[in-house]
Amino acid sequence: MTTTQSRFFDELAKLMTNAAGAAQGVRREIDTLVQGQVERVINNLELVKRDDFEVVKAMAAKAREENDALARRIAALEARLGIAAESSSDSPVG
Repeated sequence: MTTTQSRFFDELAKLMTNAAGAAQGVRREIDTLVQGQVERVINNLELVKRDDFEVVKAMAAKAREENDALARRIAALEARLGIAAESSSDSPVG
């Protein structure tokens, strides 16, 4: 009778191992499907990736610094030439 019980528990252990392996496989499959759906939703929302955002942010900061430096240079040149800084509303359009 001990051999029968031992064989029963061995078979039960194999069954549980197989069930656990199958459950892990199902979990991986569900994870893959959910990840694919989330990526599709994000792509449909046309969101910007973080890396791309950081690159554009750095470019904008550099452009702002260059613009400020040019504004200072223009102001210095105008001061050397004795030109009063004109507001943008006073300058002619054309």
